[in-house]
Amino acid sequence: CGELVPTHGCHDSSAKIRQQLKWTEGVRQQVWTEIVREKIRRQRAHLRRRGLPQAERLTAYLEEVAWNDATNREGHAARVYFNALFGMEFTRTEDAPVNAALNYGYSLILSAINREISAAGYLNQLGLAHENTYNPFNLGCDLMEPLRPLVDGAVVDLQPEQLEREEKLALVRLLNREVRYDGKQQYLLYAIRLYCGGLFRALQSGDMAEIKWIDYEW
Repeated sequence: CGELVPTHGCHDSSAKIRQQLKWTEGVRQQVWTEIVREKIRRQRAHLRRRGLPQAERLTAYLEEVAWNDATNREGHAARVYFNALFGMEFTRTEDAPVNAALNYGYSLILSAINREISAAGYLNQLGLAHENTYNPFNLGCDLMEPLRPLVDGAVVDLQPEQLEREEKLALVRLLNREVRYDGKQQYLLYAIRLYCGGLFRALQSGDMAEIKWIDYEW
């Protein structure tokens, strides 16, 4: 086990942290509400892409998302979504190659977002909805949510029976995949940088128009 930390961080991180501590609860909750909506939209798009009828159940959940997702539509949508993709017996806690691949792919996206949080000078421990005392990446776990279906799609295509070098490389290649951000083609790694920047501006100003989502297909 190890940890890699920069010898030189963001030049104005102390100012950024003071700003972060002043993000109002209302703005944080508003941003989280938009993140949940976009995640469910992306899950629905994925199911539609595969011709799965459960997509329309997600439409209902999307319309029911409350402020700060107080009624946990995210959790209800996730249950329907994963059962549609991997079968009614599937659970995310099962020790199986599919879950190993999902977790590996998610860790790649989370690492890329963690890097942008650190580079921007913010504290990753202070999340919007995630607030696990033992999680050093609460903010990263919040910001990555709309990108999870990108990994899900890759894992469905892989149908892994193991998680070895070839399967891992296929997931790593997602980071160099072309996506659309603000109407322009970008590689995912660079789009993540732009996406995080927009979210930080929204949290700072309260202007939700600053948020632009990464658009991807399978």
